[in-house]
Amino acid sequence: MDIFSFGPIAAVLDATYALVTGLSGALAPVAGALSGLLAVVALTVIVRALLIPVGMSQVRAEYNRRRLAPHIAELQRRHGKDRELLARKTMELYQTEKVSPFAGMLPLLAQLPVISLVYAVFTHPAISGHANELLGEHVFGAPLGTSFVGLTSAGAEVWPAMLVYLVVLGLIAIVTTVSRRVLTLPQPEGAATPGSGGLLRALSFLPYVTVVFAAFVPLAAAVYILTSTAWTVAERFTLRRLLDPERHRPDGRIEPSAAR
Repeated sequence: MDIFSFGPIAAVLDATYALVTGLSGALAPVAGALSGLLAVVALTVIVRALLIPVGMSQVRAEYNRRRLAPHIAELQRRHGKDRELLARKTMELYQTEKVSPFAGMLPLLAQLPVISLVYAVFTHPAISGHANELLGEHVFGAPLGTSFVGLTSAGAEVWPAMLVYLVVLGLIAIVTTVSRRVLTLPQPEGAATPGSGGLLRALSFLPYVTVVFAAFVPLAAAVYILTSTAWTVAERFTLRRLLDPERHRPDGRIEPSAAR
């Protein structure tokens, strides 16, 4: 069963669809054939802007985790053989510092329904019983409702349109590379575990899976992925500087005694 066919969810999905098609219609006199693509970008930006508080929560949680990481590692070295004592000492550390071990996770989970709903608008050929006209639009000959993989099976005559897909996939790869270089924080001193460096380096390449995934979804969804990923990089880069605790106090570390 398609969850998006469920009455209340279908109604919200249809309202979201009406918004994006309304944006496309409003942009058409100025953007012409690009109106559908720009509507995808505009809706993505609107949604991500509304979710900025979630990003702020995640950045604060990120700094708290980094601040506590060396002390949690020290607790693990001291009490690693006594799991019950380790758990108690760890919770005491969180309580002393007034930090929740789940900080940032609940807001992240809360935004998933919103993101899933928007993504569905760009992938479902039919919404609430009517055709998704947005996916029928074209950008330089490239249909918003067809994936890169689907287009390649159509033959050489679609090569000009394929350039649009290659540009989008290339931009996703570039943004992902920027994300790895700019947003990957150095591991706190004393928090690393032996042999973890290779694993962390391997995991840092996982975001490139997004490029492969984007090749299998409709062009509209690929543009959504590109816009959302670029927004994430810019938002996280900005919020990290605005919320950096070291900008607001001389020392962002906690006292070593807190890890006893």
